[in-house]
Amino acid sequence: MFKKLTIFLCLFFLVKAQAEAAMFNVQYTMDSEDSIRVSLITCSPGQEVYELYGHTAIRCQQPEGSLDVVFNYGVFDMNKPHFAWHFVLGETDYMVQPIPWRFFIIDYEKRGSSITEQELNLTPQEARKLLTFLILNSRPENCEYRYSFLYKNCTTMVRDIVEQTIIGHIQYPDTLPHQTFRETLHHYTAEHPWAQEGNDLLLGAEVDTIPSAHAAMFLPENLMRAFDGAFIRTPKGDMRPLVKSKSVLLEARPQIVEPEFPLLPWQALLAFGAICLLIVLLEVWTKRVFWLWDVLLLLLQGAAGSLLTFMLLFSGHPAVDSNWQVWLLNPTALIGIPLVIKAAVKHETTLWYAFQFAVLALFLLFSPWIPQVFAKITVPLALCLLTRPISYYIVKVKK
Repeated sequence: MFKKLTIFLCLFFLVKAQAEAAMFNVQYTMDSEDSIRVSLITCSPGQEVYELYGHTAIRCQQPEGSLDVVFNYGVFDMNKPHFAWHFVLGETDYMVQPIPWRFFIIDYEKRGSSITEQELNLTPQEARKLLTFLILNSRPENCEYRYSFLYKNCTTMVRDIVEQTIIGHIQYPDTLPHQTFRETLHHYTAEHPWAQEGNDLLLGAEVDTIPSAHAAMFLPENLMRAFDGAFIRTPKGDMRPLVKSKSVLLEARPQIVEPEFPLLPWQALLAFGAICLLIVLLEVWTKRVFWLWDVLLLLLQGAAGSLLTFMLLFSGHPAVDSNWQVWLLNPTALIGIPLVIKAAVKHETTLWYAFQFAVLALFLLFSPWIPQVFAKITVPLALCLLTRPISYYIVKVKK
């Protein structure tokens, strides 16, 4: 353990020193008359949850090799105080960090991703203006920005910088697929069903809208495709392609998709549904309500509902405040726990099950008209929970 820690610290300080040296070279470049080459770097998705959508960076270099730096807007500091709390609140600050190219490419080579480079067709004046902006933006007092997954991330930051520094404006082609945010995200999470279900449980109706072509560039591969067919229109009306050349610097390697959980979501739900039906049969046969099962389900439902409700009311993350699934998963389930326990201990009836039936039945009744694509497990989960008030009613009536 100590040996691994020592190696990690050595690598950390080596990269830090190299980054500082890179910034020195950048400053030297700005004082020289040598040409600057600017490229959009697009990295293909990896297998970790935070790698599923790929990555974008911007590379600045000189032909003779005195400068070769990647400005990475995807860096964050997990050691900041209360990082997890701020992340839940949607108050995560990312930062830009200059990284020597040779260290940047090693990381993506290890994870098996491809790297595509698009050299931008900038004038020397535009390239110097862009590099000046990046240098100023990399200073400690300027390097942080408030991260937003859909609207302000490592990809949109690079796009906005390019748009701000060219002389004129960029005309993008209408070549991106006209899909909703959710459909686009599903493309990247297709091989990670639990990550997809997690996204669909947390993200509300806002992601079921079709974004504009400009907003759709929040994904690295979408930005790369948009740049491919884009043109720069100068104030004089001249047009030139935004991309001068394109090349694949690193080929992707086949990656093994390791299961996130032994069961797929539908398999887990099928098992859960079988347990619910088995308990109903046992209750009808024994003429007893298994109230401990009710307490467990209410506890889990209330805990999940508390998270969704907290995100809806207090989080700054996009799209979580339009989540209709709080109808099914909300903290009111916790209210039922003492009511169920009291009724079981005192051998009394309780109106909680009638309330629960009404909430679940109305959700299922109106779900086809709710303007949101639910997680695949949402409606089946509601049906499973509906077995509880139905079983209670059958057992109590037969008594």
